[in-house]
Parts: sequence; C-alpha cells; structure tokens
Amino acid sequence: MKLDEVAHEIHHLWTRQFDRSWKLAEQAVPVADELGYYGVVFPDHYMWDWQDMPNRNSTLDAWVMLTYLAARTRKLMLGTLVTPIPFRPPGILAKMVATLDVISSGRAILGVGAGWSKTEFEGYSEWSEPKTRVDKTEEGVQLILKLWLESSVSFHGKFYKANGAVLDPKPTQKPHPPLLFGGVSKRMLRLAGRYGDMCFIPPWTQNMTFVQAKEIVEKQARRTDRRDKIIFGAGSPRAMGKFDLKALRKEIEIAQNNSCKFYVVPFPQDEYVDRVREFARDVLSSYSERGPLVATAGTN
Repeated sequence: MKLDEVAHEIHHLWTRQFDRSWKLAEQAVPVADELGYYGVVFPDHYMWDWQDMPNRNSTLDAWVMLTYLAARTRKLMLGTLVTPIPFRPPGILAKMVATLDVISSGRAILGVGAGWSKTEFEGYSEWSEPKTRVDKTEEGVQLILKLWLESSVSFHGKFYKANGAVLDPKPTQKPHPPLLFGGVSKRMLRLAGRYGDMCFIPPWTQNMTFVQAKEIVEKQARRTDRRDKIIFGAGSPRAMGKFDLKALRKEIEIAQNNSCKFYVVPFPQDEYVDRVREFARDVLSSYSERGPLVATAGTN
C-alpha cells in the first residue's frame, strides 16, 4: 500500500521525546497544534532510575504542564505516555484528569502504566514488587472508571477505598477520556485488552515481536467483547541517531501493515521544532484526506 493511502488506516500519528526542557515544550506544542498534529504526550516521572541521565531528578509535573498547555492550544489531545497508576491515589488522579478534560473541552488522555522507577516511588510514594504494582494498576483503573462514570462511588478494594465519592463535573469526553496503555509485560498487555482504548507497543517489548504482543492484547479484547474498542500504535518516543524521513516513512508503512492507527515519531532534541515543521510538511500532508493524523511533542 502506498504512503498516501496510509491515512485511511492510521488515524493518529504521535511525536514525542524524552527530555526535560520545558522551554522547548512551551515552544513546540503550540506549533504542533497549528500544524495539525493529533496530540501531545509527556512522560510522567518525578525521578528517573537512569544513572547516566544528566539532571535526571530535575522534572516538572506532567499534569500541571498539560493544564498550562491546554490554554495554549485548541485542538491537540493532551496526555501522558504513561502515568504510573500506583504512584498517586487513583481517586485524586481521576479528578485531575477529569479537570483537564473539562477545561480543555474534551482533550485529555490518561496514559496507563504500572511504574518502573524505584527511585521515584521510594521518594514520593511506595515501592512494591511487580505483581503488586500491576494489581494496584488494575484496581486503580477500575476505581478511576467508576468515578468518571457513576454519580456516587463506594469502592472497597484490596488497595484502594472510597466511600460515597462524588466526582463532578464528569469528563467532557464520553464515555470517558481514552486510556492509553504502554506497558510491555504480558500481564500489562492483557490489561490493555481488557480496559484500553489505545495501546502503544514499543520496540522494547519483553521477549516478543510487535505482532506477538498485539495478539496478546487482541485475544484479551475478544474475551471481553472489546475487539473493536481498542486501536494500536507503534514507533518509538526516543530519538536514536540521525533524523531520517525516508526511514520513518518505511516504518510507518510497516505499522500500517500491522493495522496500527497511530505512530510515535521521535524528533531530535537539538532541532525539535524544525523537524516538527518538516514532518508536518512532508509527511502529514499525505494524510490530509482524513484530517489530522498526529499527535505531539512532549518533554519533561
């Protein structure tokens, strides 16, 4: 299939990079909004475990940044890739995301992960072994969805409780803001099939190919009658090597052949805004028949 036909299959195209330059994000995100990108997603971390990362504990809160950017943009979806659900009380997170969705006129996306940075959990929350973190993630998602959908919530789980909780106003998006899963373990992939609206499968998925990971999600989605309720995305949020539009086109075609509906495009830090413009001019224009394809430029 030719690239100019990919627009019929890929509805969202994402761009994002791991970085902590707020000034760059403040500049790039409104540009992406003007150029027709689909949305912007940020990593949601307070501290990083990567020892070789300079200034790794110098971060800004992703949800506060997104709230500011909601006032600087008109169409971009605004979210995280991803939020570690066990890191915060899920009821409070539900209120934060609902608030962003209301003030942005329905543009919030909640990225869903179980967390991996032991450093930040020990500093700001409570670290648990992997099984418990995934258990907390599922229970947290269940509580968040109840708060978004029900008028009053009483919830008594193993980890989280609520007694007569009222979340009002409800999110603008119906039935609720999309849940974007980005986990790489088999269990997180199954949770994506059970609860997710979007599933990003990164190239570093554990011991399996993209197709194998996608099949795990789809199998679970079929079991819960959700096969037509989740879309998939590929790509990488990390800029590796030289920015190459030709190579990106090939990767997008591969993603399309794997039935992906969005793609994460990595832009190099030192020429981020210029590449955002170049990509919009040379690639996004190919998708004009079906409207904006893309999402993002996120830094933290």
